[in-house]
Amino acid sequence: MKVLEHLLKAVCDAAIYNSDIQIAPACILWPDKDRQWESVLPRLQKDLSELFILGDYAPDKRTGPAIWLRCIIAKKNPEIAILDGKTPIIYLPGVSRQDLRAVESCPDELKPLAELQYRGVMWSQVNAKDWTILAFLKSNQGGLCLDVAQDNGTRNAMQLALYRLLDEEVEQLKGKRLDKDYFNTLLTGGDPIRDFLQWLDEENIFRSSRGDNEWLAFVEVCKSQLAFNPADEGVITGSLKLALHKGPWKAVWDRFCEAPKRYPNIPLQIRKCQPPKDKLFWIMDDGSYDGWPQWNENRENALRKDIISLKTLPPHEARKKILEMEKSHRRRKDLVWAEIGFSPLAIALEHLAKIAETTSNNLSAGTTKDMAIGYSIWGWNADNAVLSALSCVEQINDFEAISTAIRSIYLPWMEESSRHLQHVASLEGYPGKTKNNNTHIAKIAGECILFIDGLRFDVARRLSSLLKQLLLQVDETIVWAALPSVTATGKPAVSPVRDQIVGIIANADFEPVVAETEQSLKGGYHFKKLLTENGWTILDKNDSGNSTCCAWCEFGDIDHEGHDRGWKLAKQIDSILREIVERINSLFSAGWKKIRVVTDHGWLLMPNGLPKIDLPSSLTENKWGRCASIKPGACFNESLYPWYWNPNQYFALANGISCFKKGIEYAHGGLSLQECLTLELLIQKNKSNEQKAFLVDITDVTWRGLRCNIAVNGDYSGLILDIRSQAGNSSSSIVISPKPIKDNGIASVVVENENLDGSDATIVLLNENGQLVAQLSTKIGGDN
Repeated sequence: MKVLEHLLKAVCDAAIYNSDIQIAPACILWPDKDRQWESVLPRLQKDLSELFILGDYAPDKRTGPAIWLRCIIAKKNPEIAILDGKTPIIYLPGVSRQDLRAVESCPDELKPLAELQYRGVMWSQVNAKDWTILAFLKSNQGGLCLDVAQDNGTRNAMQLALYRLLDEEVEQLKGKRLDKDYFNTLLTGGDPIRDFLQWLDEENIFRSSRGDNEWLAFVEVCKSQLAFNPADEGVITGSLKLALHKGPWKAVWDRFCEAPKRYPNIPLQIRKCQPPKDKLFWIMDDGSYDGWPQWNENRENALRKDIISLKTLPPHEARKKILEMEKSHRRRKDLVWAEIGFSPLAIALEHLAKIAETTSNNLSAGTTKDMAIGYSIWGWNADNAVLSALSCVEQINDFEAISTAIRSIYLPWMEESSRHLQHVASLEGYPGKTKNNNTHIAKIAGECILFIDGLRFDVARRLSSLLKQLLLQVDETIVWAALPSVTATGKPAVSPVRDQIVGIIANADFEPVVAETEQSLKGGYHFKKLLTENGWTILDKNDSGNSTCCAWCEFGDIDHEGHDRGWKLAKQIDSILREIVERINSLFSAGWKKIRVVTDHGWLLMPNGLPKIDLPSSLTENKWGRCASIKPGACFNESLYPWYWNPNQYFALANGISCFKKGIEYAHGGLSLQECLTLELLIQKNKSNEQKAFLVDITDVTWRGLRCNIAVNGDYSGLILDIRSQAGNSSSSIVISPKPIKDNGIASVVVENENLDGSDATIVLLNENGQLVAQLSTKIGGDN
């Protein structure tokens, strides 16, 4: 039962009498000399229709003078109808029991009620004293028998918090020490640290949204728990103490770090504070100054300067320098400033270190087969890390720093491997197939070929990883792209109708034609017609088709994004891949048994442009970024290669990773591992994984504010932690974002809605397919 229910029962029980020897009391008198209960009387009247108040005449509020109340008791007032069987309760604010006892000296306005002390009953303590709030809470004779402090601070706080106290469950109050901090915290919403952070973040809004009592309670809580008076000391002083986060302020700092984006103005408030004058402030990185965005900004500026200085170093020294910088700044990427976007270079440095480690190994050796093996095992990590590093930055000065690092260590490595591949290919021949020796693609019912334009090897590996997380079976096959590595040539070469396509001499656009009619595939009409005539269903982007047939579907145009965005493609890759995964899932949901992902080519990406090489337009029929159709009889220094669709027609490819056009960041068409070595993915549902039995136990749950930390034992690989209001309903998730279980068996998530603190919820563990593996009931914020 709530405090309110106990209070109502206690007041009404005062009317209980022995009918054998007594008559029913005419009324219940509730004296309250100090007016302690007055503020909640309107609330009590909602539950007690028989409750009336002594005061100025206001019948709509069941309030009136003594004579009016006598009429109510005598049932002579037609305006007010009291339910049969209810004893009238008369609340007497500012009146004590003794005031009524002394009839001769009783004020005139009370005299009509004085005789009711004999015909009615008083709701008072057994010692005949009025019921105060403190007495009702503490007394074991008619009260709640709770442990309540009796100092003046507690008395004042409980008076202010009375309205909210009424809604507290008595059973939950037992065993607690109810002091001024408890009552002040109750009045301010039960979460003083959250309130303090909200005040720091938006002082004026916070103050205007609180009533006077709530504000006073908030001030008292801050004084008690933080030794800080927000009314006197102000926001800047509070921000200073938060930045230092010593003693009790450490808990406030930790709470801010849990969800800093909820308090976007706090960093600005800390910036208004004067940093420590210690000279070490700007260079120390031992955790002493983690609370200062100024310190973090200075470290970012120093890092930016160090990265830009790499341009003067040879590649091997630049790589060594990057690894040293990463070690020095590694800790910052886990600080709160990184989470809110203040440390892009510290985060990107992790990926630059990966580039440095990978490019320390040499790919420019051995045969084309050796190079393909090395690249497929470890070399692709450099390309992947370049995308990750670029995706970290937004500002132009940060981009220039990352670009400098990439050009210092990645560009020469890619140049060397490309030149070696071109050299070996000129001796051994290009390892990719041609029109004359490529195999026929058989039609398999229930299989859909999904063409993704520009799915580079490293991006394909990302896609493969995402699919495997969904418990799909993914088989990878390395495929050398058709030359030149452009869509016009490569797309038909991976299609199921490639054996009905040929190339004709003097085609400057590298566009093949339909073998039977010599109609160009340019524009796509005749290509689609050829597919349809050969029994292939063409699926639009949102069409799932008939899964008992075989189909061709085009989706996820990475190549278009690359040409449009340049280096900013790196920031779009993950969203493109998510869309591709959704498309694949939709095809499986429609009944398709297998999905074969194919692509036409990869690409080179170099921030601030690939190296420029000259090729006069007078020598070419058509010139693209990395390849060109040469006029008959023209003389030049570039290497010639046979066209995939017609080995009797040759084209020129730019040497190394150079480009025929200036300032091009994204290009393809040439001969490099990045452009030509691709992955074909065969995706199927993995029945054994769908039926896998997960044996996992949630062994520990701890709450720090709204952050839930768990530990698990068992087969937790690939599992994801979520908290839901309804365990089986994914849409009832209440966390900012679900998180995977780490390798050490722990994970943590943050509840998004602060108003849910104290509510019941369910911790759930999910496999990569979204299936429920384990669950455990919890109370948000933990049991108090």
